[in-house]
Amino acid sequence: MATSILTPHRTAPDNSETVLEFPDNFLLIDLCGEYDRNLADIEHRLSVQILRRGNRLSVIGDAEARASAGDVLHALYHRLESGRGIEPGDIDRELRMGGAEQGTGTLAGDQKELFGAGRIEINTRKKLVEPRTEAQKAYVRALYENELCFGIGPAGTGKTYLAVAVGVNMFIGGHVDRIILSRPAVEAGERLGFLPGDMKDKVDPYMQPLYDALNDFLPGKMTAKLIEEKKIEIAPLAFMRGRTLSNAFVVLDEAQNATSMQMKMFLTRLGEGSRMVITGDRTQVDLPRGMPSGLADAERILKGIDKISFNYFTAKDVVRHPLVAAIIGAYEAEGGV
Repeated sequence: MATSILTPHRTAPDNSETVLEFPDNFLLIDLCGEYDRNLADIEHRLSVQILRRGNRLSVIGDAEARASAGDVLHALYHRLESGRGIEPGDIDRELRMGGAEQGTGTLAGDQKELFGAGRIEINTRKKLVEPRTEAQKAYVRALYENELCFGIGPAGTGKTYLAVAVGVNMFIGGHVDRIILSRPAVEAGERLGFLPGDMKDKVDPYMQPLYDALNDFLPGKMTAKLIEEKKIEIAPLAFMRGRTLSNAFVVLDEAQNATSMQMKMFLTRLGEGSRMVITGDRTQVDLPRGMPSGLADAERILKGIDKISFNYFTAKDVVRHPLVAAIIGAYEAEGGV
């Protein structure tokens, strides 16, 4: 398989230019993107200039930035060689990860693969999902290795999205019989009043983020069929009382809005052959003033128990619009108001 060739260009006395040579011009076109938008993204993020000359790309900038750009371009080209496309999220991932992951290891169905330095990929029916930060990579690894996993951090860091992706992967691989997604039906700082319709109509607005994640990974008709067959359940936290959740992949989202009693109730639903994921953001508690968050209590009480993993995210792990990370950082600087 042909690969890109990295050759320093020696004409500049300060060695401010590095030349990357790519044998396949068709792949190079995809690498550059429409109107060279992929190159423009890399230029902006790494403060370099990239010039295309035939089947070569000249990277101009300081030594560290040139090396980073070379790693990212090489990783993206390798991705094209393996038959995969390039989307904006792929560029963002390589920029965050430094383009260092050259392996193509996939999280196999038997879940026994040693991940090492290889690339982690989650196969779903509609798309291939890959962690975009080191914290996300560690989180996905923990989801496969532990029966109970906590993902704690600000909005936009992929806590719920990756958990649902792993759940879909384990379901279609036959490792669990069903997926159960839940969250507390707590209003986010405002009174919405009585909602019209039957029980499903009333709770669906609270559950919509979970439906959105599922629709990213499964065809719409398949999702509807699995929900109808109870292979996928999306329900408020209050509906979990009295159940034993066996052979299931269970996700509790927005867990900071669960009370201590609700959290204990939910955690003790874990049955044989199941995996449970708890996600939440300690800075977005919508419980009544003075009522402690069950997420904070669980974090304090359960730390140190074997096979329970706690994974933490920061503003650096936000993978939504870049402004989201800046907004979270600004609020953190003000003391989390």
